[in-house]
Amino acid sequence: MTAAGLPMAVPAEGLPPRVRIHEVGARDGLQNEKGIVPTEIKAEFVHRLADAGLATIEATSFVHPKWVPQLADAEQLFPLLGDLQGVHLPVLVPNERGLDRALALGAHRVAVFASATESFAKANLNRTVDEALAMFDPVVSRAREHRLHVRGYLSMCFGDPWEGPVPVAQVVRVCRALLDMGCDELSLGDTIGVATPGHVRALLAELNEEGVPTDRVGVHFHDTYGQALANTFAALEHGVTTVDASAGGLGGCPYAKSATGNLATEDLVWMLQGLGIDTGVDLGRLSATSAWMAGQLGRPSPSRTVRALTPQEQ
Repeated sequence: MTAAGLPMAVPAEGLPPRVRIHEVGARDGLQNEKGIVPTEIKAEFVHRLADAGLATIEATSFVHPKWVPQLADAEQLFPLLGDLQGVHLPVLVPNERGLDRALALGAHRVAVFASATESFAKANLNRTVDEALAMFDPVVSRAREHRLHVRGYLSMCFGDPWEGPVPVAQVVRVCRALLDMGCDELSLGDTIGVATPGHVRALLAELNEEGVPTDRVGVHFHDTYGQALANTFAALEHGVTTVDASAGGLGGCPYAKSATGNLATEDLVWMLQGLGIDTGVDLGRLSATSAWMAGQLGRPSPSRTVRALTPQEQ
């Protein structure tokens, strides 16, 4: 157990005073688990995350059960979260049928999932990039008609396992299309974890040049090459204030086998606390929650911070 008062807060100039963590552990973190996690465990996981102070927790996905069996219980799970007050519970909706299901359960926030590359669009959605955007257009339009907040995920922003490097201009084009169709915010995904800080800065700068404001952008890094925190710091320096992370570092991508776990929320909070940046998250409670979930999954948490703070649980 780390001594009380650590990490010592030493602010750095030019960074935002507060960061909103978009917690993805319950959806992106669990979706690639081979063993089906019981619905009641998922509900308890979300409740524990909320108790730790996370105010945006992506709850589930309304995809067809055939494609993501782990999330086939969305209709059963979402009502179990109705007692959470002051917590945003966005859900993924791949098409209009998914939106219908989300609306029927009273969801207030939804997300669509696009790709910056043709190869991943084909693997994930069986469509071209433009065909996928055309599919999302009525989804976003109808969601806005119902006054829902809409997030646009964009995968493969920094590299693709089939195509290699992804030109910045190619990413910017799809980002612009998602905003133009009505998305409230974007999440830039480093799906296979190949980004580096200079690349992050270049993409954010080009987005600004093309009229995409920084306050409409979040970042979603994977830690395949150990670069997730460095890339997050580069985004913070640019003014980004929304960072996706997964409790305990859970997650991967079922359609990109080289994708490893997401940035661990605990590792992110440790860094942000050390920088004097407010998140509203209780690191001790969060680490205990991830240690608990690691126990449910039958393996240690990959988060270094979880292991440091709860060694007896691992």
